[in-house]
Amino acid sequence: MNRKKKIYETLKKKDKRANAKLHKSNKPRYISKAEREKIAAQQESEKLDSEDNEH
Repeated sequence: MNRKKKIYETLKKKDKRANAKLHKSNKPRYISKAEREKIAAQQESEKLDSEDNEH
């Protein structure tokens, strides 16, 4: 009985891992605070440049 149980659990684990790989998370990737500030500064400078070009 134990041998059957062990084999069954092993196969179940393998299926579970394969299934987990198929279903990726919809969670957005983490962006650090420093990276967010850098992006915000870059967007701000682009916005100022575009305003300067219009006038």
